[in-house]
Amino acid sequence: MADFTPAKYENPSRTATLAWLLPAWVLVAAVRLPGLAGMALPDYDSVRNWQIVQELVRGDLRHLFYHASPGFYLLFAPLAALQSNFHWYLYLNVLLSTVAVGTLAAVVGYMVRLRPPETALLTLLIGTSTFLTFAARDFTMNSVMLLTFAGLLHAYYQRIQRPSRRTLLTATAWLALGLCFNYKFLFCLPILLVLEWRAADGLLRQPSNAGRVLLVLSAPYLVLGLVGWVGGLQWWRWPATYYGILFPSASNAAGRASNFRLDLLYYPHYLVAFESPVQWLGLLAFPLIFWRVLRAGWQRPNAVFYLAVWSYCFLGGFSLLLKAPRGLLFAYGLFAALGFLVLRHVLRQRLGWLTVVVGVAVLGNMIHIQQEIYAYTGTNYPAVAQWLQAHHSHKTVSTVGLSLAPYLAPDSLKSITDEKQLPTMRKRHYQYVVLDAYWRVTGIAHFDSLRRQRPLATWREPLLTAPLLFLEHSEFSGIDYPETMRRQQAAAQDTVQLAVFELNQ
Repeated sequence: MADFTPAKYENPSRTATLAWLLPAWVLVAAVRLPGLAGMALPDYDSVRNWQIVQELVRGDLRHLFYHASPGFYLLFAPLAALQSNFHWYLYLNVLLSTVAVGTLAAVVGYMVRLRPPETALLTLLIGTSTFLTFAARDFTMNSVMLLTFAGLLHAYYQRIQRPSRRTLLTATAWLALGLCFNYKFLFCLPILLVLEWRAADGLLRQPSNAGRVLLVLSAPYLVLGLVGWVGGLQWWRWPATYYGILFPSASNAAGRASNFRLDLLYYPHYLVAFESPVQWLGLLAFPLIFWRVLRAGWQRPNAVFYLAVWSYCFLGGFSLLLKAPRGLLFAYGLFAALGFLVLRHVLRQRLGWLTVVVGVAVLGNMIHIQQEIYAYTGTNYPAVAQWLQAHHSHKTVSTVGLSLAPYLAPDSLKSITDEKQLPTMRKRHYQYVVLDAYWRVTGIAHFDSLRRQRPLATWREPLLTAPLLFLEHSEFSGIDYPETMRRQQAAAQDTVQLAVFELNQ
Protein backbone atom coordinates (compact mmCIF):
# COMPACT_ATOMS: atom_id res chain seq x y z
CA MET A 1 0.00 0.00 0.00
CA ALA A 2 2.93 2.31 0.41
CA ASP A 3 3.34 2.88 -3.31
CA PHE A 4 -0.19 2.73 -4.77
CA THR A 5 1.22 2.26 -8.30
CA PRO A 6 0.79 -0.57 -10.82
CA ALA A 7 3.68 -3.00 -10.98
CA LYS A 8 4.20 -2.76 -14.71
CA TYR A 9 3.00 0.48 -16.18
CA GLU A 10 4.93 3.02 -18.24
CA ASN A 11 4.37 6.74 -18.04
CA PRO A 12 2.03 7.74 -20.90
CA SER A 13 3.09 10.10 -23.65
CA ARG A 14 2.54 13.82 -23.16
CA THR A 15 0.18 13.86 -26.12
CA ALA A 16 -2.05 11.20 -24.58
CA THR A 17 -2.04 12.96 -21.22
CA LEU A 18 -2.91 16.33 -22.76
CA ALA A 19 -5.73 14.78 -24.77
CA TRP A 20 -7.38 13.85 -21.48
CA LEU A 21 -6.24 16.86 -19.46
CA LEU A 22 -7.46 19.61 -21.77
CA PRO A 23 -11.18 18.70 -21.49
CA ALA A 24 -10.74 18.44 -17.71
CA TRP A 25 -9.16 21.91 -17.66
CA VAL A 26 -12.08 23.30 -19.64
CA LEU A 27 -14.52 21.82 -17.13
CA VAL A 28 -12.57 23.26 -14.19
CA ALA A 29 -12.56 26.71 -15.81
CA ALA A 30 -16.29 26.37 -16.48
CA VAL A 31 -16.86 25.78 -12.77
CA ARG A 32 -14.90 28.89 -11.81
CA LEU A 33 -16.31 31.41 -14.28
CA PRO A 34 -20.07 31.60 -13.54
CA GLY A 35 -21.10 35.00 -12.21
CA LEU A 36 -17.58 36.41 -12.40
CA ALA A 37 -18.60 39.25 -14.73
CA GLY A 38 -21.12 40.47 -12.15
CA MET A 39 -18.81 40.31 -9.14
CA ALA A 40 -17.05 43.04 -7.23
CA LEU A 41 -13.52 42.55 -5.97
CA PRO A 42 -14.37 40.55 -2.86
CA ASP A 43 -11.89 41.78 -0.26
CA TYR A 44 -9.53 44.57 0.75
CA ASP A 45 -6.40 42.84 -0.54
CA SER A 46 -7.92 42.22 -3.98
CA VAL A 47 -8.67 45.93 -4.36
CA ARG A 48 -5.23 46.96 -3.08
CA ASN A 49 -3.57 44.57 -5.52
CA TRP A 50 -5.61 46.05 -8.37
CA GLN A 51 -4.60 49.57 -7.29
CA ILE A 52 -0.91 48.67 -6.93
CA VAL A 53 -0.73 47.11 -10.38
CA GLN A 54 -2.10 50.33 -11.85
CA GLU A 55 0.42 52.34 -9.84
CA LEU A 56 3.27 50.36 -11.40
CA VAL A 57 2.05 51.24 -14.87
CA ARG A 58 2.26 54.93 -13.91
CA GLY A 59 5.84 54.40 -12.70
CA ASP A 60 4.91 54.57 -9.02
CA LEU A 61 6.84 51.80 -7.22
CA ARG A 62 6.00 52.77 -3.64
CA HIS A 63 4.04 49.56 -3.00
CA LEU A 64 6.08 47.16 -5.14
CA PHE A 65 6.93 45.04 -2.08
CA TYR A 66 3.47 45.10 -0.49
CA HIS A 67 2.85 41.63 1.00
CA ALA A 68 6.37 40.74 -0.20
CA SER A 69 4.87 39.91 -3.62
CA PRO A 70 6.70 42.00 -6.26
CA GLY A 71 6.55 39.24 -8.87
CA PHE A 72 2.76 39.17 -8.73
CA TYR A 73 2.43 42.90 -9.42
CA LEU A 74 5.00 42.81 -12.21
CA LEU A 75 3.20 39.82 -13.77
CA PHE A 76 -0.07 41.72 -14.04
CA ALA A 77 1.40 45.13 -14.91
CA PRO A 78 1.30 44.50 -18.70
CA LEU A 79 -2.42 43.76 -18.46
CA ALA A 80 -2.95 46.97 -16.48
CA ALA A 81 -1.24 48.91 -19.26
CA LEU A 82 -3.92 47.65 -21.65
CA GLN A 83 -7.02 47.29 -19.47
CA SER A 84 -8.08 48.92 -16.18
CA ASN A 85 -11.35 46.97 -15.84
CA PHE A 86 -10.70 44.68 -12.89
CA HIS A 87 -12.85 41.88 -14.34
CA TRP A 88 -10.06 41.13 -16.81
CA TYR A 89 -7.75 40.54 -13.86
CA LEU A 90 -10.29 38.07 -12.46
CA TYR A 91 -10.53 36.23 -15.78
CA LEU A 92 -6.74 35.91 -16.01
CA ASN A 93 -6.61 34.73 -12.41
CA VAL A 94 -9.14 32.00 -13.20
CA LEU A 95 -7.02 30.94 -16.17
CA LEU A 96 -3.90 30.77 -13.99
CA SER A 97 -5.75 28.79 -11.33
CA THR A 98 -7.01 26.31 -13.92
CA VAL A 99 -3.51 25.77 -15.29
CA ALA A 100 -2.25 25.40 -11.70
CA VAL A 101 -4.77 22.65 -10.95
CA GLY A 102 -3.98 20.83 -14.19
CA THR A 103 -0.26 21.12 -13.56
CA LEU A 104 -0.55 19.81 -10.01
CA ALA A 105 -2.62 16.84 -11.18
CA ALA A 106 -0.14 16.15 -13.99
CA VAL A 107 2.77 16.29 -11.51
CA VAL A 108 1.07 13.79 -9.21
CA GLY A 109 0.16 11.65 -12.22
CA TYR A 110 3.79 11.61 -13.32
CA MET A 111 5.03 10.71 -9.86
CA VAL A 112 2.72 7.72 -9.34
CA ARG A 113 2.32 6.77 -13.02
CA LEU A 114 -1.39 7.44 -13.39
CA ARG A 115 -3.09 6.61 -16.64
CA PRO A 116 -4.31 9.68 -18.58
CA PRO A 117 -8.01 9.16 -17.69
CA GLU A 118 -7.01 8.90 -14.02
CA THR A 119 -5.05 12.15 -14.23
CA ALA A 120 -8.12 13.80 -15.74
CA LEU A 121 -10.28 12.51 -12.88
CA LEU A 122 -7.76 13.83 -10.36
CA THR A 123 -7.82 17.22 -12.11
CA LEU A 124 -11.60 17.42 -11.68
CA LEU A 125 -11.38 16.35 -8.04
CA ILE A 126 -8.75 18.97 -7.18
CA GLY A 127 -10.31 21.62 -9.41
CA THR A 128 -13.69 21.41 -7.67
CA SER A 129 -12.26 21.85 -4.19
CA THR A 130 -14.44 24.44 -2.49
CA PHE A 131 -11.62 26.66 -1.30
CA LEU A 132 -9.52 26.38 -4.46
CA THR A 133 -12.60 27.44 -6.45
CA PHE A 134 -13.28 30.34 -4.08
CA ALA A 135 -9.63 31.44 -4.15
CA ALA A 136 -9.60 31.41 -7.95
CA ARG A 137 -12.28 34.09 -8.09
CA ASP A 138 -10.44 36.94 -6.35
CA PHE A 139 -7.41 39.02 -7.29
CA THR A 140 -4.78 37.75 -4.90
CA MET A 141 -1.61 35.69 -5.28
CA ASN A 142 -3.33 32.34 -4.67
CA SER A 143 -3.48 31.11 -8.27
CA VAL A 144 0.06 31.95 -9.32
CA MET A 145 1.36 30.64 -5.98
CA LEU A 146 -0.35 27.28 -6.53
CA LEU A 147 1.09 27.06 -10.04
CA THR A 148 4.60 27.80 -8.77
CA PHE A 149 4.21 25.32 -5.93
CA ALA A 150 3.33 22.57 -8.40
CA GLY A 151 6.60 23.33 -10.18
CA LEU A 152 8.53 23.23 -6.91
CA LEU A 153 6.88 19.97 -5.86
CA HIS A 154 7.89 18.28 -9.11
CA ALA A 155 11.38 19.78 -9.22
CA TYR A 156 12.30 18.75 -5.69
CA TYR A 157 10.98 15.23 -6.24
CA GLN A 158 13.30 15.03 -9.23
CA ARG A 159 16.15 16.30 -7.05
CA ILE A 160 15.52 13.46 -4.55
CA GLN A 161 15.08 10.73 -7.14
CA ARG A 162 17.90 11.85 -9.44
CA PRO A 163 20.49 13.64 -7.30
CA SER A 164 22.62 16.04 -9.30
CA ARG A 165 23.67 19.65 -9.30
CA ARG A 166 21.19 20.32 -12.10
CA THR A 167 18.14 18.96 -10.26
CA LEU A 168 19.18 20.73 -7.05
CA LEU A 169 19.50 24.10 -8.79
CA THR A 170 16.25 23.58 -10.71
CA ALA A 171 14.37 23.04 -7.44
CA THR A 172 16.11 26.08 -5.96
CA ALA A 173 15.04 28.19 -8.93
CA TRP A 174 11.39 27.20 -8.39
CA LEU A 175 11.67 28.17 -4.72
CA ALA A 176 13.21 31.53 -5.66
CA LEU A 177 10.39 32.10 -8.16
CA GLY A 178 7.80 31.29 -5.51
CA LEU A 179 9.36 33.78 -3.11
CA CYS A 180 8.87 36.44 -5.78
CA PHE A 181 5.13 35.88 -5.56
CA ASN A 182 4.58 35.56 -1.82
CA TYR A 183 6.34 35.23 1.50
CA LYS A 184 4.43 32.01 2.29
CA PHE A 185 7.00 30.08 0.28
CA LEU A 186 9.24 30.69 3.31
CA PHE A 187 7.16 28.02 5.04
CA CYS A 188 8.39 25.51 2.44
CA LEU A 189 11.95 25.95 3.69
CA PRO A 190 11.66 23.81 6.86
CA ILE A 191 10.04 20.99 4.84
CA LEU A 192 12.73 21.17 2.18
CA LEU A 193 15.48 21.18 4.80
CA VAL A 194 14.06 18.05 6.43
CA LEU A 195 13.78 16.31 3.06
CA GLU A 196 17.30 17.44 2.18
CA TRP A 197 18.64 16.09 5.46
CA ARG A 198 16.90 12.77 4.91
CA ALA A 199 18.28 12.53 1.38
CA ALA A 200 21.72 12.25 3.01
CA ASP A 201 23.58 12.41 -0.30
CA GLY A 202 25.83 15.32 0.65
CA LEU A 203 24.91 17.27 -2.49
CA LEU A 204 24.06 20.50 -0.69
CA ARG A 205 27.07 20.23 1.63
CA GLN A 206 29.47 20.62 -1.25
CA PRO A 207 30.70 24.25 -1.12
CA SER A 208 30.32 24.77 -4.88
CA ASN A 209 26.70 23.61 -4.79
CA ALA A 210 25.85 25.54 -1.63
CA GLY A 211 27.27 28.70 -3.19
CA ARG A 212 25.19 28.25 -6.33
CA VAL A 213 22.04 27.63 -4.29
CA LEU A 214 22.58 30.83 -2.33
CA LEU A 215 23.24 32.75 -5.53
CA VAL A 216 20.01 31.50 -7.15
CA LEU A 217 17.98 32.32 -4.03
CA SER A 218 19.48 35.81 -3.70
CA ALA A 219 19.16 36.71 -7.40
CA PRO A 220 15.51 37.92 -7.26
CA TYR A 221 16.26 40.05 -4.18
CA LEU A 222 19.26 41.63 -5.90
CA VAL A 223 17.48 42.26 -9.23
CA LEU A 224 14.14 43.46 -7.85
CA GLY A 225 15.87 45.29 -5.02
CA LEU A 226 17.71 47.25 -7.69
CA VAL A 227 14.41 47.91 -9.50
CA GLY A 228 12.93 49.21 -6.26
CA TRP A 229 16.01 51.33 -5.57
CA VAL A 230 15.72 52.95 -8.99
CA GLY A 231 12.09 53.69 -8.11
CA GLY A 232 13.11 55.42 -4.87
CA LEU A 233 12.85 52.54 -2.37
CA GLN A 234 15.51 51.32 0.02
CA TRP A 235 17.35 48.30 -1.39
CA TRP A 236 16.47 46.26 1.72
CA ARG A 237 12.72 46.99 1.62
CA TRP A 238 11.70 43.54 0.34
CA PRO A 239 13.42 41.34 2.97
CA ALA A 240 12.48 43.85 5.67
CA THR A 241 8.83 43.25 4.76
CA TYR A 242 9.12 39.70 6.09
CA TYR A 243 9.85 40.88 9.60
CA GLY A 244 6.87 43.22 9.63
CA ILE A 245 4.57 40.45 8.41
CA LEU A 246 5.78 37.70 10.70
CA PHE A 247 6.35 39.83 13.81
CA PRO A 248 3.90 42.77 13.86
CA SER A 249 4.93 45.50 16.26
CA ALA A 250 1.38 46.53 17.20
CA SER A 251 -2.17 45.23 17.22
CA ASN A 252 -4.13 45.60 14.00
CA ALA A 253 -7.48 47.39 13.77
CA ALA A 254 -9.32 44.24 14.88
CA GLY A 255 -7.17 43.92 18.00
CA ARG A 256 -5.02 41.01 16.85
CA ALA A 257 -1.46 41.34 18.18
CA SER A 258 0.35 38.15 17.16
CA ASN A 259 0.63 35.72 14.26
CA PHE A 260 0.85 32.62 16.46
CA ARG A 261 -2.03 30.63 17.92
CA LEU A 262 -2.09 26.88 18.51
CA ASP A 263 -5.44 25.52 17.34
CA LEU A 264 -5.59 21.89 16.24
CA LEU A 265 -9.31 21.95 15.43
CA TYR A 266 -9.69 24.91 13.05
CA TYR A 267 -8.66 23.09 9.88
CA PRO A 268 -10.44 19.80 10.71
CA HIS A 269 -13.60 21.86 11.33
CA TYR A 270 -13.17 23.58 7.99
CA LEU A 271 -12.40 20.40 6.04
CA VAL A 272 -15.43 18.55 7.42
CA ALA A 273 -17.80 21.44 6.75
CA PHE A 274 -16.62 22.58 3.32
CA GLU A 275 -14.42 20.03 1.55
CA SER A 276 -14.85 16.55 0.06
CA PRO A 277 -14.65 13.39 2.22
CA VAL A 278 -12.01 12.18 -0.26
CA GLN A 279 -9.63 14.72 1.29
CA TRP A 280 -10.28 13.35 4.76
CA LEU A 281 -9.62 9.84 3.43
CA GLY A 282 -6.18 10.86 2.24
CA LEU A 283 -5.32 12.40 5.61
CA LEU A 284 -6.58 9.42 7.59
CA ALA A 285 -4.49 7.06 5.47
CA PHE A 286 -1.25 8.83 6.36
CA PRO A 287 -0.41 6.90 9.56
CA LEU A 288 -0.53 3.60 7.64
CA ILE A 289 1.63 5.01 4.84
CA PHE A 290 4.11 6.40 7.36
CA TRP A 291 4.36 3.15 9.34
CA ARG A 292 4.93 0.98 6.29
CA VAL A 293 7.62 3.25 4.93
CA LEU A 294 9.41 3.40 8.29
CA ARG A 295 9.43 -0.38 8.47
CA ALA A 296 10.95 -0.60 5.01
CA GLY A 297 13.51 2.13 5.74
CA TRP A 298 13.55 5.48 3.95
CA GLN A 299 16.20 7.51 2.28
CA ARG A 300 14.60 8.47 -1.01
CA PRO A 301 10.85 8.56 -0.31
CA ASN A 302 8.39 7.10 -2.76
CA ALA A 303 5.88 9.46 -4.33
CA VAL A 304 2.98 8.81 -1.97
CA PHE A 305 5.07 9.30 1.16
CA TYR A 306 6.62 12.43 -0.38
CA LEU A 307 3.15 13.91 -0.97
CA ALA A 308 2.05 12.90 2.53
CA VAL A 309 5.06 14.59 4.15
CA TRP A 310 4.23 17.87 2.43
CA SER A 311 0.54 17.54 3.37
CA TYR A 312 1.04 16.88 7.05
CA CYS A 313 3.84 19.40 7.45
CA PHE A 314 1.54 22.12 6.08
CA LEU A 315 -1.32 20.98 8.29
CA GLY A 316 0.85 20.81 11.40
CA GLY A 317 2.82 23.97 10.71
CA PHE A 318 -0.15 26.20 9.98
CA SER A 319 -1.98 24.86 13.04
CA LEU A 320 0.60 26.84 15.05
CA LEU A 321 -0.25 30.11 13.29
CA LEU A 322 -3.38 32.23 13.00
CA LYS A 323 -5.85 30.41 10.83
CA ALA A 324 -7.64 31.03 7.53
CA PRO A 325 -8.49 28.51 4.80
CA ARG A 326 -5.78 29.99 2.57
CA GLY A 327 -3.18 28.75 5.07
CA LEU A 328 -3.56 25.31 3.48
CA LEU A 329 -3.59 26.61 -0.10
CA PHE A 330 -0.76 24.27 -1.12
CA ALA A 331 -2.26 21.31 0.75
CA TYR A 332 -5.83 20.97 -0.60
CA GLY A 333 -4.68 19.47 -3.87
CA LEU A 334 -2.32 17.12 -2.03
CA PHE A 335 -5.10 16.00 0.32
CA ALA A 336 -7.30 15.25 -2.70
CA ALA A 337 -4.45 13.41 -4.43
CA LEU A 338 -3.80 11.21 -1.41
CA GLY A 339 -7.49 10.38 -1.08
CA PHE A 340 -7.65 9.63 -4.79
CA LEU A 341 -4.71 7.24 -4.52
CA VAL A 342 -6.29 5.47 -1.56
CA LEU A 343 -9.51 5.00 -3.54
CA ARG A 344 -7.54 3.81 -6.55
CA HIS A 345 -5.77 1.23 -4.40
CA VAL A 346 -8.96 0.02 -2.68
CA LEU A 347 -10.75 -0.29 -6.03
CA ARG A 348 -7.75 -2.16 -7.47
CA GLN A 349 -7.28 0.42 -10.22
CA ARG A 350 -10.61 -0.43 -11.88
CA LEU A 351 -11.17 2.68 -13.95
CA GLY A 352 -14.94 2.28 -14.19
CA TRP A 353 -15.50 2.08 -10.45
CA LEU A 354 -12.96 4.83 -9.84
CA THR A 355 -14.81 7.08 -12.29
CA VAL A 356 -18.11 6.47 -10.50
CA VAL A 357 -16.72 7.17 -7.03
CA VAL A 358 -14.77 10.26 -8.08
CA GLY A 359 -17.80 11.45 -10.07
CA VAL A 360 -19.92 11.28 -6.90
CA ALA A 361 -17.21 13.19 -5.00
CA VAL A 362 -17.08 15.88 -7.70
CA LEU A 363 -20.88 16.15 -7.59
CA GLY A 364 -20.64 16.68 -3.83
CA ASN A 365 -18.05 19.38 -4.45
CA MET A 366 -20.38 21.08 -6.90
CA ILE A 367 -23.11 21.16 -4.28
CA HIS A 368 -20.69 22.90 -1.90
CA ILE A 369 -19.71 25.36 -4.65
CA GLN A 370 -23.35 26.18 -5.35
CA GLN A 371 -24.15 26.70 -1.68
CA GLU A 372 -20.97 28.51 -0.62
CA ILE A 373 -19.88 30.43 -3.73
CA TYR A 374 -22.53 30.81 -6.43
CA ALA A 375 -25.22 31.66 -3.86
CA TYR A 376 -23.25 34.76 -2.84
CA THR A 377 -22.41 36.00 -6.34
CA GLY A 378 -23.68 39.36 -7.52
CA THR A 379 -23.00 42.85 -6.25
CA ASN A 380 -24.72 46.17 -5.56
CA TYR A 381 -21.53 48.23 -5.36
CA PRO A 382 -22.20 49.63 -8.87
CA ALA A 383 -25.65 50.76 -7.66
CA VAL A 384 -24.06 52.53 -4.69
CA ALA A 385 -21.60 54.25 -7.02
CA GLN A 386 -24.43 55.36 -9.32
CA TRP A 387 -26.33 56.80 -6.34
CA LEU A 388 -23.24 58.75 -5.23
CA GLN A 389 -22.63 60.06 -8.74
CA ALA A 390 -26.27 61.10 -9.04
CA HIS A 391 -25.86 63.08 -5.83
CA HIS A 392 -22.66 64.71 -7.08
CA SER A 393 -20.41 63.05 -4.54
CA HIS A 394 -16.75 63.72 -5.30
CA LYS A 395 -15.24 62.38 -2.07
CA THR A 396 -16.67 59.41 -0.17
CA VAL A 397 -15.73 57.58 3.04
CA SER A 398 -16.11 53.81 3.42
CA THR A 399 -16.01 51.77 6.63
CA VAL A 400 -13.03 49.41 6.31
CA GLY A 401 -13.87 47.99 2.87
CA LEU A 402 -12.52 49.21 -0.48
CA SER A 403 -14.73 47.22 -2.85
CA LEU A 404 -16.53 50.40 -3.92
CA ALA A 405 -13.28 51.97 -5.18
CA PRO A 406 -13.20 50.44 -8.71
CA TYR A 407 -16.60 52.00 -9.48
CA LEU A 408 -15.64 55.54 -8.44
CA ALA A 409 -13.17 58.11 -9.71
CA PRO A 410 -9.54 57.38 -8.72
CA ASP A 411 -8.60 58.50 -5.20
CA SER A 412 -12.16 59.58 -4.38
CA LEU A 413 -12.76 56.86 -1.76
CA LYS A 414 -11.18 56.86 1.70
CA SER A 415 -11.35 53.83 3.97
CA ILE A 416 -11.53 54.32 7.75
CA THR A 417 -11.38 51.90 10.68
CA ASP A 418 -13.14 53.98 13.35
CA GLU A 419 -16.06 56.40 13.29
CA LYS A 420 -13.94 58.81 15.35
CA GLN A 421 -12.19 59.61 12.07
CA LEU A 422 -15.40 61.01 10.56
CA PRO A 423 -15.00 64.61 11.88
CA THR A 424 -11.61 64.79 10.19
CA MET A 425 -13.11 63.49 6.96
CA ARG A 426 -15.84 66.13 7.18
CA LYS A 427 -13.22 68.87 7.47
CA ARG A 428 -11.57 67.47 4.35
CA HIS A 429 -14.86 67.96 2.47
CA TYR A 430 -15.90 64.34 2.19
CA GLN A 431 -19.63 64.37 1.50
CA TYR A 432 -20.98 60.90 2.25
CA VAL A 433 -20.01 57.86 4.29
CA VAL A 434 -20.87 54.33 3.17
CA LEU A 435 -21.41 51.94 6.07
CA ASP A 436 -19.91 48.89 4.40
CA ALA A 437 -20.58 45.65 6.32
CA TYR A 438 -17.03 44.58 5.56
CA TRP A 439 -16.43 45.88 9.08
CA ARG A 440 -18.32 42.81 10.29
CA VAL A 441 -16.15 40.48 8.21
CA THR A 442 -12.94 41.93 9.62
CA GLY A 443 -14.21 42.30 13.19
CA ILE A 444 -13.51 46.05 13.28
CA ALA A 445 -16.62 46.98 15.27
CA HIS A 446 -16.06 50.71 15.76
CA PHE A 447 -19.19 52.14 14.11
CA ASP A 448 -21.99 51.88 16.69
CA SER A 449 -23.07 55.54 16.53
CA LEU A 450 -23.13 55.54 12.74
CA ARG A 451 -25.25 52.39 12.68
CA ARG A 452 -27.92 54.07 14.83
CA GLN A 453 -28.45 56.89 12.33
CA ARG A 454 -31.06 56.84 9.57
CA PRO A 455 -29.47 56.06 6.18
CA LEU A 456 -30.23 57.87 2.95
CA ALA A 457 -30.19 54.65 0.93
CA THR A 458 -29.50 50.96 1.51
CA TRP A 459 -28.59 47.86 -0.50
CA ARG A 460 -27.94 44.18 0.06
CA GLU A 461 -24.49 42.72 -0.70
CA PRO A 462 -24.66 38.90 -0.48
CA LEU A 463 -20.90 38.29 -0.49
CA LEU A 464 -20.53 40.19 2.80
CA THR A 465 -22.47 37.39 4.51
CA ALA A 466 -20.57 34.47 2.91
CA PRO A 467 -19.10 31.95 5.39
CA LEU A 468 -15.95 31.53 3.29
CA LEU A 469 -15.29 35.28 3.30
CA PHE A 470 -15.59 35.37 7.09
CA LEU A 471 -13.31 32.35 7.45
CA GLU A 472 -10.74 33.95 5.17
CA HIS A 473 -10.56 36.85 7.64
CA SER A 474 -10.08 34.67 10.74
CA GLU A 475 -6.36 35.34 10.38
CA PHE A 476 -6.95 39.09 10.45
CA SER A 477 -9.36 39.04 13.39
CA GLY A 478 -7.40 36.35 15.27
CA ILE A 479 -10.48 34.33 16.32
CA ASP A 480 -11.21 30.60 16.15
CA TYR A 481 -13.56 28.66 13.88
CA PRO A 482 -16.68 28.63 16.13
CA GLU A 483 -16.44 32.35 16.87
CA THR A 484 -15.96 33.13 13.18
CA MET A 485 -19.08 31.19 12.27
CA ARG A 486 -21.06 32.89 15.03
CA ARG A 487 -20.11 36.26 13.59
CA GLN A 488 -21.07 35.09 10.11
CA GLN A 489 -24.47 33.89 11.30
CA ALA A 490 -25.08 37.22 13.02
CA ALA A 491 -24.15 39.07 9.83
CA ALA A 492 -26.52 36.88 7.80
CA GLN A 493 -29.41 38.24 9.89
CA ASP A 494 -28.83 41.78 8.64
CA THR A 495 -31.31 42.91 6.00
CA VAL A 496 -28.79 45.29 4.36
CA GLN A 497 -25.01 45.36 4.07
CA LEU A 498 -24.44 48.74 2.40
CA ALA A 499 -25.89 52.03 3.64
CA VAL A 500 -25.14 55.66 2.73
CA PHE A 501 -25.19 58.49 5.24
CA GLU A 502 -24.64 62.20 4.76
CA LEU A 503 -21.40 63.10 6.48
CA ASN A 504 -22.46 66.51 7.75
CA GLN A 505 -25.42 65.25 9.76
